[in-house]
Amino acid sequence: MTKNIEKLPQDAFEQIELDSSHAERISKPSLSFWQDAWLRMRKNKAAIFSAFVLIFIVVMAFVGPFMVKHDPYNVRVPHANLPPKIPGLEKLGIFDGEGKLGTQRMNIYEVKNIEEYYWFGTDSLGRDLFSRMWKGTQISLLIAFVAAVIDMFVGVIYGGISGYYGGRTDDIMQRIVEVLIGIPTIVIVILMILIMDTGILAIIIAISITGWIGMSRIVRGQVLQYKNQEFVLAARTLGASDNRIIKKHLLPNIMAIIIINMMFTIPTAIFFEAFLSFIGLGLQAPAASLGTLINDGYKFIEYQPHMLFFPAVLLSILMIAFNLIGDGLRDALDPKMKD
Repeated sequence: MTKNIEKLPQDAFEQIELDSSHAERISKPSLSFWQDAWLRMRKNKAAIFSAFVLIFIVVMAFVGPFMVKHDPYNVRVPHANLPPKIPGLEKLGIFDGEGKLGTQRMNIYEVKNIEEYYWFGTDSLGRDLFSRMWKGTQISLLIAFVAAVIDMFVGVIYGGISGYYGGRTDDIMQRIVEVLIGIPTIVIVILMILIMDTGILAIIIAISITGWIGMSRIVRGQVLQYKNQEFVLAARTLGASDNRIIKKHLLPNIMAIIIINMMFTIPTAIFFEAFLSFIGLGLQAPAASLGTLINDGYKFIEYQPHMLFFPAVLLSILMIAFNLIGDGLRDALDPKMKD
């Protein structure tokens, strides 16, 4: 039994012509690894906000000391222990120059007959805390960045050689690392201070002696992972030298983890410098850093809490900003974190 099939008229069909040039057109523009990472980084609001805060602090570290007429190292004993006083805000009842004098609270500027303004007050020697805080931030950032760059170069070179060549070379180099890890950092710092004069150079060397170890172990692990991949074996088969394989194939693939680790190394160096200065092993007077300012403020915390408050808050902001940026970079540069 057959069914009657109704045929559609010929004019019901329309021939479509396809342009072969658009047959495999990509609807979205191709992005490089770094462009894709930047797009994902922009979605991390905390990291972007932290980056702007960090840029502001870095700019203020160099501009801040020139925003006031007071020299950060100028000692004026009659102006000692003055509370913060900012023009305009004093009328609102904040930063009005009032502080404790004995058991009473009064306007210290009027008592001492001082007409000048100190935005963050003064220390026990009458030095302006606003200019000293930004000068100290400048020195702390300098120490941290230089130490981080040294750690990066030494760690990448040491870990790269150890992981790439392997064998006996790797065994010897890793035994050296294990010996250095076993030595407490504070012992190395004390030895460096005994050998050298206390100062910026001594602190940078003390931080850098063992600071590169973490970077080297991370780089070594990455190189061990990539050196047996197909693209490296293909380059070696085509006659590429070890130097070219490391520069053109291995280093670009581990650059993301190097940047991430460096972003976490900087706040560690800032905190370590502040710790050394706080316990008296770092910079010495009259040099200023966040650690020395916190140490000075700690001694007068009961009567002049502003001396401790401002540098401690700034140090906390720096630590949080660097860590949030590091977290954002880790999420952006890790392919596994793609949306």
